[in-house]
Amino acid sequence: MESGIYTGTLRHRRFSPARHEFTYPLFMVFLDIDQLPELMKVSPLAGYNRRNWVSYQERDHFGDPTKMLRARLLHDAHAKGVALPSGRIFLLTHLRYLGYNFNPVSFFYCSGSDGGFEMVMAEVNNTFGETENYWLTSNVEYPAGESRKYRFQKTFHVSPFMQLGHEYEWTFTPPGERLIAQCVSHENGHAIFDSTLKMERREWTRAALHRELARFPWMTAKVITAIHWQALRLLFKRVPVVSHPGAGHFQAAPTRHLGASWRAE
Repeated sequence: MESGIYTGTLRHRRFSPARHEFTYPLFMVFLDIDQLPELMKVSPLAGYNRRNWVSYQERDHFGDPTKMLRARLLHDAHAKGVALPSGRIFLLTHLRYLGYNFNPVSFFYCSGSDGGFEMVMAEVNNTFGETENYWLTSNVEYPAGESRKYRFQKTFHVSPFMQLGHEYEWTFTPPGERLIAQCVSHENGHAIFDSTLKMERREWTRAALHRELARFPWMTAKVITAIHWQALRLLFKRVPVVSHPGAGHFQAAPTRHLGASWRAE
């Protein structure tokens, strides 16, 4: 795994109670968390903890922003009873663009001392300003290049059109020249929703970043605008609105490994 830019599409499909589907082009960055200050020197248009066209700011992720990300991950992993691997950690996320940031989900890809992909932590945010971290772990040893699939209880309110109490099924391919991350939401044993990131890698260079900025000059504004536009479409389709259940409504459940041979479409 190396720092880079991933560009591709995000697809959402809702199967119940009404059919609803959309696909958007997008890009995300994939950065070594221990090299963030240096990586953000890639362009005069980029900055670390300071305003610029594009910037990484510590306050845009969970925990104490005065501490570096690895320290925050260690603290959160310890609190959740997870042993954080000792190798490099890469963050797949949206940066801050023109002063605005919103990340529906950021993924931390953690590697072991041999550099192999070992686990993922998903940092999920909702539009209520709340955050939940899902640590996806397994004691299974995966063959190189195999996808990882996990099932666990949804414990965090994200969409006002989706109940708590669902079961998530998440799949990740090892991040290489291509990257796929898929989430399927199950209710009473039936898949009612899925989202799929399907992306290809670009080098972390000034030219590559400028090329994506030319295509998506305000990526995070596009994200939040799309969220509200799709919510409006769901209202027109009379999809029921779910009230926020309040903090602590569900307790986190451990993840379950579902086999390494499955591959996202």
